[in-house]
Amino acid sequence: MTLADLALLVAAGFAAGVVGYVTGLASILSYPALLVVGLPPVTANVTNTVALVAVGVGSFAKSGRELLDGDGGKLLARSGVVALVGGAVGAGILLVAPDKVFVFVVPYLVALASIALLLQPRLRERMAGNDAHPAWWMLGVFVVSVYGGYFGAGAGVMFVAMAMVLSNLPLWRATLLKSALLGIANAVAAVAFIVFSHVHWPAAVAMGVGCLLGGWAGPPIVARLPATPLRIAIGIGGLGLAFWLALR
Repeated sequence: MTLADLALLVAAGFAAGVVGYVTGLASILSYPALLVVGLPPVTANVTNTVALVAVGVGSFAKSGRELLDGDGGKLLARSGVVALVGGAVGAGILLVAPDKVFVFVVPYLVALASIALLLQPRLRERMAGNDAHPAWWMLGVFVVSVYGGYFGAGAGVMFVAMAMVLSNLPLWRATLLKSALLGIANAVAAVAFIVFSHVHWPAAVAMGVGCLLGGWAGPPIVARLPATPLRIAIGIGGLGLAFWLALR
């Protein structure tokens, strides 16, 4: 791997870190970049998961205190345990028995989450007063974390959509929570990949540096963006990702 390749991965990692934090679509930039520099698909997927852990680290280091305010710490603790278990299950699926049916369903899951995000105001009104929200939230965190540990493209969109529909969190806080939970799911999957699979370490380190800086830069950007246009942009971007995944 040349210095030009490593520089490309740092730049792609930074862009993926910012875009991933703001929209939840990091893998749409990071994964293709790893393929461009010559990594085979499975190695690129594993290396991508390891590198993307740095996005959650960077964003939490920048704005983690805001997430822990009030009841945020309890929500993060409960959801984090579920995300950890889900990430481990997803990594196990990839390592032991990659499931073609699961891959087939993924574009539809991403598209469904994107549509839910676009329709969020109406869906939240319909869900108002439903006491099942906590249970649905935990189930959703587990399912999305399984997917995050398995592949992950679009998992951020799914987390944001769930938070916006099933809770009263503002978009900036839902985005920060998404980043933390996805970081946990990626981290436990990354540990499994490091132990049981092949990580391309030069690529992972180069991209990880960029992801760390991009994750650090993400929270201030979201804080300055208007919520409704950003929500719509994330939803549209998620639909584009779903289409791209369907064609892979």
